[in-house]
Amino acid sequence: MPVTIYHNPRCSKSRQTLTLLQEQGIEPAIVEYLNTPPTAAELDRILNMLGIEPEALMRKGESEYKEHFSGRSLSRTETIALMVQHPKVIERPIVVTGDKAAIGRPPESVLAIL
Repeated sequence: MPVTIYHNPRCSKSRQTLTLLQEQGIEPAIVEYLNTPPTAAELDRILNMLGIEPEALMRKGESEYKEHFSGRSLSRTETIALMVQHPKVIERPIVVTGDKAAIGRPPESVLAIL
């Protein structure tokens, strides 16, 4: 089954997760999500697979979070649309395979879906 990693090569956890997958003999499709953000539909699907709401997938320390999200009352659709516009707020890495997804924090957490 194909495996995809939403990856930021500058992030140590993302690099560790990619290495862990490769050590398992898996060569995932790599999506550098800062350059190629997921669509709103893809992000909605990932959130549903993770079983979380958008707020739980956000990096709240990022300036983009403070500027575009903090203190605002947004619908799920509005939040997802803003996350696509400002992908830096999306937690990383995310690994997807089939109808399962996991956040690689810690990297070993992705092993549960493989």
